[in-house]
Amino acid sequence: MAADFSITRRVQFAETDLAGVLHFANYFRYMEEVEHAFWRSMGLCVISPDGDRTISWPRVAVACEYFAPAHFENELDLRFRVMHVGSRSVGYEIEFVRDGQPIAVGKVTAVCCEMKESRFDPTEIPTAIRTKLLAAHQPAQSEPRP
Repeated sequence: MAADFSITRRVQFAETDLAGVLHFANYFRYMEEVEHAFWRSMGLCVISPDGDRTISWPRVAVACEYFAPAHFENELDLRFRVMHVGSRSVGYEIEFVRDGQPIAVGKVTAVCCEMKESRFDPTEIPTAIRTKLLAAHQPAQSEPRP
């Protein structure tokens, strides 16, 4: 089983509200940041050529559950897991960890699409990409979240 992919991110002042707490919407930006870093770690990009077409991964579902606040200057570990690989979609989980404690968990579902004339047409995940995603796949965890 592949290990979690993770990056460390420091909360910036501009990302906080007047109380110095990371604004809830910025968790989604962090989720995208670690997702892009994950794709780069595999030598891929979320927008990439595939023969004579371009593949992209629009999100069709996102969610984030918050357990504790993150504050300005906190260092957060963003632990990224591939939880599901379907024929046309992939599901991720991102755990936000501060000082070893989970403070939030996000979930993302993205669909493999061919970009055509300013629209997205769902398509099968190309074999080379699917192979890399399956190598990183994590089975569902049975432990309850805090």
